This record gives sequence, C-alpha cells and structure tokens, in this order.
Amino acid sequence: MHVPPIFIDVSADDQAQELRAYLKSLGAEISEEKSPKGLEDDLHKIIGVCDACFREGQETEVECVLNDIVSIMVSIPLERSENIILAFCEKLTKATGVKLGNVCLRALWLLFQSLDERSPMRYHVYYHLIVIAKTTDEIKSVFKDVDNLKQQFALCPPSNDQLQKLYRLLHEVLLKSNQSEQAAKVMIELLSTYTSENASQAREDAIRCITTALADPKTFLLDPLLSLKPVKFLEGDLIHDLLTIFVCENLESYMKFYKNHKEFVTQQGLNHEQNMQKMRLLSFMQLAETNQEITFEIIQKELQLGPEEVEPFIIEVLKTKLVRARMDQLVKKVFVSSTMHRTFGRAQWQQLRDLLHAWKSNLNSVHDGMKTITAAQIELMNQQ
Repeated sequence: MHVPPIFIDVSADDQAQELRAYLKSLGAEISEEKSPKGLEDDLHKIIGVCDACFREGQETEVECVLNDIVSIMVSIPLERSENIILAFCEKLTKATGVKLGNVCLRALWLLFQSLDERSPMRYHVYYHLIVIAKTTDEIKSVFKDVDNLKQQFALCPPSNDQLQKLYRLLHEVLLKSNQSEQAAKVMIELLSTYTSENASQAREDAIRCITTALADPKTFLLDPLLSLKPVKFLEGDLIHDLLTIFVCENLESYMKFYKNHKEFVTQQGLNHEQNMQKMRLLSFMQLAETNQEITFEIIQKELQLGPEEVEPFIIEVLKTKLVRARMDQLVKKVFVSSTMHRTFGRAQWQQLRDLLHAWKSNLNSVHDGMKTITAAQIELMNQQ
C-alpha cells in the first residue's frame, strides 16, 4: 500500500487545538482549550473522541483528521507515545463499513511507515492493520508473503509469543480472503516457532495446519508437515493417521479410514467428496511415478471410477499440470512423461542428483564435440 507523506506547516500544538475545535463542532465531548498537562494529554483526549468524525460519505474529512493525528503522534518521542499509539490503533479498529475501514487502514499504514524500523511499536501497529484488513478484505495491500513480513521486522523482531499471535490472525484473514496457499505457508511458519520443549502446546495450531492443508485443493506436497515438531507430537492421533494417508498411501487406504471414522472427518470440517477427489489425484501421481504407461483399466480399478469417468478424470489431472502425459483413447492408455512427486525425500534427491550429473556429462560431450568441429574448421581454413 502506497500512502504519500504528509507535510503540515503548523506546530503540533496548533494542530491539536484545531482538531479539538473540529471534533467539538461535531458534538464530541472535548474542550477546545489545551490540556495543562501538555501535548501528549491533548492527543489522548483527541484520540478518545476522534470517532465522532467516523461517518459514511465523509471519508475525505476522516482521512484528514486521522493523518493530522499521525503527524502529531510521530513528533512525540517514542518513550512517551507508546500508550497513545496503542489507543489510536484500538480506536481505528472500531470503524464500521468498508470505506471507513479502508481510510483507517491507510492512516495506520502511514503510521507504520513513519515509525523507526527499530521501534517495537511497529509490531502493534501492524497487528492492528491486519485486524482492519480482516473486515475490509484488503489483506493484499498490507501483506505480500512471509519473507516480506520478516524483512519488515528485521531490525526489531517480535517476540515468539507476538509472532504466534500475528501468524494465527494472518492465517484466519488469508483463509477468509481465499488465499489458501499463503495461509498454509503462514501456518507452517507458526508451527516452526515451536521447539521440542513446547511443541505439546501447539496441538490446536498443528491440527488446524493439517486440516487446512488437506482441504486446500491446490496443496499436494504434504510430507513437509510431518517433519514439524508440533505435528510429530500428534503421532498416534487420528489426525496424524489421516495426514499420513494423504502423504504416502492410496485411495483405498483413505476409504477404509473414512469408513471407520466418518464422524471424525466431519468434525474436522473436511468434505469427504473433496477428500476422495484429492486422494484420486495423489494416487494417480503415485502410479505415474513408477509407470510410464497406465491403462484405463488400472486407473478405473485403483481410483474406484466408473468406465465413463476415466477420461474426464484424466483431463482434470492434466489441467492441474501435476502430471505431464498424453492420453490415447484408442488404446485406452495414458503415456506419462513426468510427474510431481508426492514426497520428496532422499530417494528423490538422489534421482535429481543423478539427472543433473547426466545433464552435465551430456553438456561436456557436446562441448567437446563442438571444440573438435571448431578445430577441424580452423585447420581446413589454414590449408586453403
């Protein structure tokens, strides 16, 4: 989000008095007289009643008032402005309606950008930015990705508790905005903040991470979740068993699990039909890893499809680009050229290493061949 800098050619005291007078004219319970306790007390009182200007259709005036408050706030030394900043953040989260919410979002973003990058208050401002973004559906304007978020706080990292609180909120907001992929990455970051000593405290977060990943139609590489300490702590629980099925087993295993634990699957907020579709895709990927040719008959049997469902299913698989293949309806076969692996462990790294070595060897052969041809051409030219 880009908010232009604001330059106001009047003193902070004069600005505060003008704001007092304006808010009083709107019916706010505030005196026009300066506080004898100084500018900080003035600002506290102004923030306490600034919502008097929060009216639909008056967004321009609201933005001017909020920007005035920000310009005064940043002129006060940080050690004396912490409570003022927190009060301002809380007040702005109370704005109702999308238009007013967006005005408040811009004002808080201006404050966030105005604070020194070493200021611990930037975390609190950013947290409230996400709170407002939740109601305005403008999360993309204040959150790009996890790496960018870490850069924002590189000079003053939040505490572990603060990060966990922020990641939980971000996960909720991203899901609400249909950004499931980003939400999954945020949840993995959240789980990575736990250690072996406190992993047991992350039970709810770990379960939420697993169910979000399973429900996301775009998430297929699930085995990294198994290495997270809070997820390891769930070993022996039904949710861990279900995750393991999605990581390395087939549709038949899932169907057996569902038959025995229907109520559990429903309680997790998971949709059985969507689970089946995802397991069919994963099972097909598993088949494609070890078979360059797959008959329609095998696909029908392994994925529990009707004869008329095979071709539409293969078309859907090819659309996902998880598997690169060619379908031949005449011979009723699928010819696989490549596939994404469901898991990426030591065997896959070794396979990649062997492939890169083969490429390197082939490139060296081509290079040597070109050198030979070049030398022969030079010799021929010299003879002429």
